[in-house]
Amino acid sequence: MLSIKNIKAGNLSKLLINLIIIFLSFKVVYAQSKNDMVGVKTDIKILDKISSKNELISLNNKEEFVYKDLAIKSMICTNSEFDDNPEIKAYIQVRDLTIDNNDKVYVFNGWMFSSSPSIAPFDHPVYDIWLVNCY
Repeated sequence: MLSIKNIKAGNLSKLLINLIIIFLSFKVVYAQSKNDMVGVKTDIKILDKISSKNELISLNNKEEFVYKDLAIKSMICTNSEFDDNPEIKAYIQVRDLTIDNNDKVYVFNGWMFSSSPSIAPFDHPVYDIWLVNCY
């Protein structure tokens, strides 16, 4: 009878240790995700390739901004400001207003990274867009 109690106590301690490990691993993942500060505004630069002029535009997240022939919307942006080399990323949607079915087709719909704009390039014959800041 004594050995059955010891086995049950051993199984209970193993279960308790596993639960503590799982709890601590969730806490570490949550702390890492908290380092990314979610902003309310996104700064982008737009280059007009024809006139060679660029403009700094400040977008409110989740609001559409019309710039000449483009409708630009920043859905969310994050800034990992606590790193030595901060990474700014934003989910941006761009529609070309000169296209007939502009409500259905996005010229660009994805994540932009400030440190690596060539990962998901914005491809347009007249304009070039790149991410500058998130705050």
